[in-house]
Amino acid sequence: MNFQRILAPILGVVLLVAAYRGYGWMGLGLVASGIVTWMLLHFTRMMRVLQRASDRPLGWVDSAVMLNAKLKPGVNLMHVMAMTKAIGEQLSEKDAEPAVYRWTDGGASHVTCTFDKGRLVQWELFRPPAPEEAGPPLAP
Repeated sequence: MNFQRILAPILGVVLLVAAYRGYGWMGLGLVASGIVTWMLLHFTRMMRVLQRASDRPLGWVDSAVMLNAKLKPGVNLMHVMAMTKAIGEQLSEKDAEPAVYRWTDGGASHVTCTFDKGRLVQWELFRPPAPEEAGPPLAP
């Protein structure tokens, strides 16, 4: 169970009650405006990430190798979308857990990421084999 979904509203209510008991309506207004500002900042960041991602092809990344190097376990899908500036190509069924997304670059390399409850749990980089050279190596 995700305790952050439960603790954040409880913490907000506790802050509101403490502000009201300590400073009256002015304290309540100050804390309420702080909570609304925090929520608007997160909403604005999410909208900016989605707006940037809408301008790029689905599942596209500039370099799959660089994305592989930057990924860390536990980051959320929105953070990965901010890094790639693109929405991932969904490989799993819609609303299925775990969710699987893929980002591909111009060299046919791709990173397949698995998200459990919105958090990155594993990822895999695939690089196609290098093309064979046309002739034997040159002798000195």
